[in-house]
Amino acid sequence: MKVTLFATCLVDLFQSNVGKATVELLERLGCEIDFPESQICCGQPAYNSGYTKESKEAMKKMIKTFADAEYVVTPSGSCAAMFKEYPVLFKGDAVWEKKAASLAAKTYELSQFIVDVLKVTDVGATLKGKATYHTSCHMTRLLKVKEAPAILLSHVRGLEMTPLPDAQNCCGFGGTFSVKMGDISGQMVEEKVCNIEETGADFLIGGDAGCLMNIGGRIQRKGQPVKVLHIAEVLNNI
Repeated sequence: MKVTLFATCLVDLFQSNVGKATVELLERLGCEIDFPESQICCGQPAYNSGYTKESKEAMKKMIKTFADAEYVVTPSGSCAAMFKEYPVLFKGDAVWEKKAASLAAKTYELSQFIVDVLKVTDVGATLKGKATYHTSCHMTRLLKVKEAPAILLSHVRGLEMTPLPDAQNCCGFGGTFSVKMGDISGQMVEEKVCNIEETGADFLIGGDAGCLMNIGGRIQRKGQPVKVLHIAEVLNNI
């Protein structure tokens, strides 16, 4: 099975280890990985800031970049959800609507792809310790991916998963929200970190780089010993 990797901006610029783990994990599961270097931002930050016309230029670039892909897989529920929005944004466009729909139909978040397409629930990973999982807003509310991460993590040897209090609450990142509403965002992530501390977890695991950077930054500033990991890093730990 040939998989085309959509790395995302944050992974490319700040968390290349997540991209590497994603590639190694999928290759171990029998996938052939392709990485088109022409990929750029999905357009989400510009679109969410009201620059619809400008963001569509980035979207068109991405549609063309992944036009020949069999499957597009990304270690980000947020960016995968943005690809799913493309058909709506290009609705009625004689040139781009069909192409946008094609991209949306073959795009998957990493855990979703492993469970729903590869039909794998145990990737053979091992991680000793206690962990809790942050359910990012875009992955659960927009992409509707809720069960796949839990299923995969439940099979990680040595890992004890504990529920995160008020897990449904946003961490305060929200892309440009954290910039525009910094004070509110700060209070939200503080609440999230307090809930993480309450679990006594050694690890915080999540599926979106933005959330993990936001939460991880607050954990670091508070001097807490919790290690922040992307689910790709956990699943690739053998």
